[in-house]
Amino acid sequence: MIWKFVVRFVIITTKPRTGEPMTFDSFASAHAFLLGSTLVASIILGAVVNKTNFCTMGAISDAVNIGDLGRFRAWLLAIAIATLGVTVLEFSGVISVSSAFPPYRNGQLIIGENLLGGLLFGIGMTLASGCGNKTLVRIGGGNLKSIVVFAIIALVAWYMINPLPGSDQTLFSLLFYHWIRAASIPLSGEQDIGALLGGDNKRYFRLGAGLLVSALLFIYVFRSRAFRRSFDNILGGVVIGLIVLSGWYVTSGIQINADDSLYTLASYYEEWDMLSDSEAGKPALGRSVSPQSYTFINPIGQTYGYLKEGLRSNLVSFGLVAVLGVVLGSLLWSLMSRSFRLEWFASWRDFITHAIGAMLMGVGGVLALGCTIGQGISGFSTLALGSILTLGAIILGSALTMKVQYYKLVYEEEASFLKALLSSLADLKLAPAALRRLDPI
Repeated sequence: MIWKFVVRFVIITTKPRTGEPMTFDSFASAHAFLLGSTLVASIILGAVVNKTNFCTMGAISDAVNIGDLGRFRAWLLAIAIATLGVTVLEFSGVISVSSAFPPYRNGQLIIGENLLGGLLFGIGMTLASGCGNKTLVRIGGGNLKSIVVFAIIALVAWYMINPLPGSDQTLFSLLFYHWIRAASIPLSGEQDIGALLGGDNKRYFRLGAGLLVSALLFIYVFRSRAFRRSFDNILGGVVIGLIVLSGWYVTSGIQINADDSLYTLASYYEEWDMLSDSEAGKPALGRSVSPQSYTFINPIGQTYGYLKEGLRSNLVSFGLVAVLGVVLGSLLWSLMSRSFRLEWFASWRDFITHAIGAMLMGVGGVLALGCTIGQGISGFSTLALGSILTLGAIILGSALTMKVQYYKLVYEEEASFLKALLSSLADLKLAPAALRRLDPI
């Protein structure tokens, strides 16, 4: 169970140790430290997101509807901090992100999945009033609607990659596999900017690209005087960026001293039969101990699998603990600030809209290998091209959905979906102004 790892974490962190700070003498103690430290960081994440109202969908909404870029800059600040940290730590050999789960830098650029998944996710998070992370934060704040959204995401995300009941097919294999992989581009190496530009010198090109991208983001973010005066936006961006970086640092840096040799959690798992006398304490999947950082759609799906399999302890993972921690952190802040409020659907139409949004997030988040946090910050910090494409598609899908909703709200019966869509595309400079069918709003 999750809580026994918490107890182990407390014991481990208070027990004197010699050697490196994250070196342990057994897989069990190293894994417990991973899960315990993830829980602590995730509680902080949930509390800070709740306190600062850090919201990626809200950031897009503010920018599209009222021209306020404050929360958008907070999002970019988180990206800048995570990217700078990953760049420096990877160059120094402290962390490894090329072998990450999900495989952000995979040698096959799944451009169709990145773009379609990102669009679906952006549309879905707008219909469901927030991304996966915001759904968890709202649950902690008492939003009962978000529990329904969570449950639908969990079911859809789980069956996107696991066989449907009574079948050997997944939702992905049924709906996408036979055609979308044709939109993939095989590469000779990894897909991050540094590897694409640098070839054999990718180590130095990664350093240069990471420093340049993060510098440009910092300049853009802090050129705004209003942003520099916004404590909550700066706090949100800094803390989320550092927590994403901490995920990479901990999952890459934990080592196990076995037979006078040092192993990472992932390498120990690969050599389990040689290094361990029994299967006790072995995670169900090796990818659960790979280098990784925060992402929420697939882990929300894992919660369904965890419950379905009877709370098996070998299914407890970084992602599962992160989901729990964000909810707990948000709940704690809601109680401390007295902002805890129960909220339910306003109507059946509200329920259906959120349900459709949740389904699209479940499909899109798995298809694109991540969400606004997973691809938008964790993936972006690796400078993987697929992550950058996914982020752009998420922003486009969300912005376009908001525009269409606004046109239909203002013009009511006069605004058909097609008229609203064409006018929205014209607003976003994605279609000629001649195609506009409604006056700008």
